[in-house]
Amino acid sequence: MENEKKQIAILGSTGSIGTQALDVIRENRDLLEIYALTANNNVELLIRQAREFLPEMVVIANESKFSRLKDALSDLPVKVWAGHEAICQVVQAEPIQIVLTAMVGYSGLKPTINAINAGKTIALANKETLVVAGELIIQLALENRTHIIPVDSEHSAIFQCLTGEIDNPIEKIILTASGGPFRTFSQEQLAVVTKKEALQHPNWNMGAKVTIDSATLMNKGFEMIEAKWLFDVDTSQIQILVHPQSIIHSMVQFEDSSIKAQLSLPDMRLPIQYALTYPNRVFSNFERLDFNKFSSLTFEEPDTRKFRNLALAYEAVAKGGNMPCILNAANEVAVAAFLEDRTGFLAMSDVIEKTMEQVSFIASPNLDDYMQTDAEAREKAKEALPLNPLKGTLPKLNNKTHCSKLPLQGAGGA
Repeated sequence: MENEKKQIAILGSTGSIGTQALDVIRENRDLLEIYALTANNNVELLIRQAREFLPEMVVIANESKFSRLKDALSDLPVKVWAGHEAICQVVQAEPIQIVLTAMVGYSGLKPTINAINAGKTIALANKETLVVAGELIIQLALENRTHIIPVDSEHSAIFQCLTGEIDNPIEKIILTASGGPFRTFSQEQLAVVTKKEALQHPNWNMGAKVTIDSATLMNKGFEMIEAKWLFDVDTSQIQILVHPQSIIHSMVQFEDSSIKAQLSLPDMRLPIQYALTYPNRVFSNFERLDFNKFSSLTFEEPDTRKFRNLALAYEAVAKGGNMPCILNAANEVAVAAFLEDRTGFLAMSDVIEKTMEQVSFIASPNLDDYMQTDAEAREKAKEALPLNPLKGTLPKLNNKTHCSKLPLQGAGGA
């Protein structure tokens, strides 16, 4: 039935992506309807969301918050569950058509796998799912004929550029990056960066973990790995380009030398709406891009000597196997420590690099291997945290991970 509303499950409805997705649904109630909402810990906001959108199901991952959630919604015909396994089960509910995976980090992996196995369309905002287990996820999606529609602004841009280009080979993907708040900082300045400074992104309003990843450029490393799997390209075909204005969200170059780009003001509601309403474009009240206000768009290469995490991401994906899983787990531990003032900005890269050297490598991992790798990597990363929270080595110019140029240079142009 073409006029039926799409039934949506939002995993992580109280986070940055989740709340903006609800903004989109609020403005498109004739097209979209919430079937399930899940959150990790923010029970009060989840209660307010449930009372507004009246979903069929609500899940709080933190089981200690279950009683509060159940009591607050006792007057409503809403099923209330708790625990991570409940989230994994909810995504399989028959009426759900689209699962928006907006959970942060490794926790999004198993629910996404369950949703794919249930044949749901995945609106993918959880980039760690493909970073950790990209080969497994893509294989499952092919086997279940499940569509994965990217929500990240960069991958949504690439997806939009490729619409109508099914038989035209990609020569190069140009993945743009804002460069974060410390793009012009010296190595010495980076050594004393504070949490407060790192949480001030110049262009985007995101959750704390993603904001720190953006500041270290790990976010761009994750997006490079995600692009490899989403668009079936080699990493040598992915160029990362710093674009401080965040107007061009990414580009695709084809074999005739033509380049297509997707442009808009930085607003995550646009790629969210596109994913939820695809293949249609529906009207929005989002602010329009005025080129008179952006007379200059600039580009530069990222500096992987200063921002080592990007080089570590390239190293991880080049090694393959469970190495990206190790990268992700170590990064989650390092970022959590930084946000708790237990490690310094540069020390996060030290932790990740040491963990990648110490955790057992598996060339062809299965799901159980990924789970064991994640657990082992987290333990090793915790052991690697420095005793002095501000201690972090400055990049060494002869270190193998501190390449001055990314691997793409010379593969399709700068």
